[in-house]
Amino acid sequence: MRIAVIFHRFGPYHCARLDAASRYCDITGIETAAETRESTWSPVHDASGYSRLTLFPAGGTGAMPAEHMSAHVRRALQSCSPDVVAIPGWSDNAAIAALRSCAETGIPAILMSESTTLDKPRVRWREWIKQRIVDLYSTALVGGQRHIDYLVDLGMPRDRIFTGYDVVDNDYFAWKANEVRGQKKEVRRKYGLPKNYFLASARFIEKKNLFTLIRGYAGYRHAAANSELRTSNSEPWVLVLLGDGPLKSDLCRLIADLRLDSSVLLPGFKQYDELPFYYGLANAFVHASTTEQWGLVVNEAVASALPVIVSNRCGCVPELVQDNGFTFDPTNKRDLASRLFEIASLSEEKREGLGQASRRIAANFGSESFGQGLEHAGRMAIELPPKKLGALKRALLFGAMR
Repeated sequence: MRIAVIFHRFGPYHCARLDAASRYCDITGIETAAETRESTWSPVHDASGYSRLTLFPAGGTGAMPAEHMSAHVRRALQSCSPDVVAIPGWSDNAAIAALRSCAETGIPAILMSESTTLDKPRVRWREWIKQRIVDLYSTALVGGQRHIDYLVDLGMPRDRIFTGYDVVDNDYFAWKANEVRGQKKEVRRKYGLPKNYFLASARFIEKKNLFTLIRGYAGYRHAAANSELRTSNSEPWVLVLLGDGPLKSDLCRLIADLRLDSSVLLPGFKQYDELPFYYGLANAFVHASTTEQWGLVVNEAVASALPVIVSNRCGCVPELVQDNGFTFDPTNKRDLASRLFEIASLSEEKREGLGQASRRIAANFGSESFGQGLEHAGRMAIELPPKKLGALKRALLFGAMR
């Protein structure tokens, strides 16, 4: 079975998934643009297990006319002659162009989605349009239960929805984190890392809720400083916050205002090969987003055997946060502070138990899950009757391209 899989830009996560999928199917990965403003990952050129096409190597797709995009997508699909096409969502021109091409040629399409009902307030007329577009997909590949529920609300039959979309290369993070733990002194010295710290990793943008994270952390430090449990060897943990973005200067001001300059470290954005140095020596991982369709950084943390503290708004919570940590209300800094304090107050043995629980959970969310889910979705899509593109849906697809 030949499957074309479309992503906007290939990063380490996409390449790991495609490589895993190539063990189950004949895969062609189609990258819309090699350069984007949103992504700061270094280019990944390895495509050992699959074929790779890049529509626009120089990027610049933002203001591209819809028909120009459609022509490139159509030619790419014709060149690889897939039996099925896996398409990321319904919100950008490349995805809509691919869906329209599939509907016009009778090639079944798999919807790759991580949208949930909680992402944003839903508007009835927009959901009506979305339902008609989703109906043109034969099957779907999603991350977890919240994504399944939303697609069912949009009319996708539950038995046509498969999981495995939101995964990372678990073996990479597990092996590298263990390697780092075997050389703690050298790594701490090289990267300036403290003995005990919470780790967070996010773009510095509004939905990542980093102001609440820092305020909640300040509350934790206040509680820890006044706790009867404190000893001379149990100073409050540091917060190491990886990432960069437009809110950095505002975050730095807040850190200064709260007098946390020596307690909140901002090492900057880190590339894929540097991340295990930070995961490997962290005591726990925290993710505070108010809106998060999934949260792949949580995958990385559980694969690295860390206890986790995750916002209950994150799509990954039902699957990745169980007996390995806690959830919290991201609008409540006191709730977050209490969870940070709770984790930090545990014995090393109990934290180790949470970390081992993370490792067990991660075993079900490796890259191979993407390959298996994609194969199942593809085989069912081929068996189902072809979708029909009537005048209304054709007009909706045309209108969706902007």
